[in-house]
Amino acid sequence: MNSPLSSLHRQVWTALCAALMAVSAYLVLPIGPVPVSMQPMAAMLAGFILGPVYGGAAVLLYIFAGCIGLPVFAGGRSGVAYVLGPTGGYLVGLAFQAALTGLANRGEGRRAGLFGACAWGMAGLAAEYGLGLLWLAHLLDFGLAKAMAVGFVPFFPWDLIKLGVAVAVFRHLDRRRLLP
Repeated sequence: MNSPLSSLHRQVWTALCAALMAVSAYLVLPIGPVPVSMQPMAAMLAGFILGPVYGGAAVLLYIFAGCIGLPVFAGGRSGVAYVLGPTGGYLVGLAFQAALTGLANRGEGRRAGLFGACAWGMAGLAAEYGLGLLWLAHLLDFGLAKAMAVGFVPFFPWDLIKLGVAVAVFRHLDRRRLLP
């Protein structure tokens, strides 16, 4: 049964996950046109913690904050032009990633186990990379092979590690009954 404060509780968690997205944008290793950041892990955590709707909403809130001028994107950047740049597809893909990853958490008693969480996390990564690579190839006039060499190959091993950490955090929070 939901408490009278559960809606407020979920809104606070959504704002916290949006803030986590902003903080994770500052943790970058700038290589190539797309930096390595902790954002995929933050998006996965948003989905795992909040479920598909609010997880995706947290990432959209983060993107909105950057579009209106708050310096929340990688390197302290902001603005719509950044979203339309080479990383734009990945940023939009993060919202889909959070929503897909969130399917591992559909509420008390309906949370995925280890295998399910990993599978939903991989589906989220596929969405992020799919949108990111298509936008990168289009914007920079790359073929898909070159876009993959620049925007997938250097990053995917890191994202698998981030997925493992996010799944571990999700499972820990679930076991401790700390999920909203």
